[in-house]
Amino acid sequence: FGRDSLWAARLALAVDPDMAASTLRVLARLQGTGHDASTAEAPGKIAHELRSGALSLPNEGVHLPPLYYGTVDATPLWICLLADAHAEGMPEREVRALLPALRAALTWMTVHGDASGSGFIDYADESGHGLANQGWKDSGDSIQWRDGRLAEGPIALSEVQGYAYEAAVRGADLLDTFGEPGGAELRAWAADLRERFRAAYWITTPEGRYPAIALDAHGAPVDTLTSNIGHLIGTGILDPEEERACAALLTAPSMSSGYGIRTMSTDAAGYWPLSYHGGSVWAHDTAIAVHGMIRAGLDAEARVVAEQLLDLAEGFDYRVPELHAGDARVPGGAPL
Repeated sequence: FGRDSLWAARLALAVDPDMAASTLRVLARLQGTGHDASTAEAPGKIAHELRSGALSLPNEGVHLPPLYYGTVDATPLWICLLADAHAEGMPEREVRALLPALRAALTWMTVHGDASGSGFIDYADESGHGLANQGWKDSGDSIQWRDGRLAEGPIALSEVQGYAYEAAVRGADLLDTFGEPGGAELRAWAADLRERFRAAYWITTPEGRYPAIALDAHGAPVDTLTSNIGHLIGTGILDPEEERACAALLTAPSMSSGYGIRTMSTDAAGYWPLSYHGGSVWAHDTAIAVHGMIRAGLDAEARVVAEQLLDLAEGFDYRVPELHAGDARVPGGAPL
């Protein structure tokens, strides 16, 4: 998985920077070169997954080819990892060798990523047999309104705009560092995205004020409070007060299970503690929020959530599962 590999390499960067460099090179070799609706390929796009054979889920109407590009977050995350790896000392000759892939990724993000003309990076399955949702929450019911209705696509996820903002700014810095043109245009694109994001995504509900999980096909902000806001922290698309507000919601009872951050608020109609993306807790999702909080200088909030992850690990004898139940922590209890 492109996205999963990128996040794993990014979160492990302080321990093993070589993993980041090899991950970047492998995904650059698989980078899209043309348009193909059957595989969701587009020029410059980073692949979603590579399998030894096709994957069929007949009950869901999903049939994915061995090399599938149906994700909109892997491409900006590839750019962010390249910038991180360069900052951590990846040899300049290795970074320079990836500059053509960087340019292609930036072009996909700024030109091809807005498939519907919404002004934001979005997705819609054009093949009829691909993934209905193409962010990390890729199950069919993951993008819901607070009343439980499913959002209508094309979908423009909030966290993807945050990734894209960071990727544009840091991609511009890389171009400047290596004497390449285009940095000023990328910074202007990022500044425009930041202002439009603030105008389009921020909403107020009985749970507070926060960025919507997504915009739907009509440009309406899908109003469920979810863990996606944790991915925005530290990207630069929010100002410090906005980051603090998001962190406060993520550590409040409706989102904090005591063993990490729930994927969906307990106040949402669709919440269920065992739902794949609608109430369960994913350790990596929570870790991404911690990563952002640290970068945003929200050390106290980061410590609270990180300690929950450590307690989670102890509860599973340090063999942490992919996800666990979002049930609230109780004295003497254990994660399920």
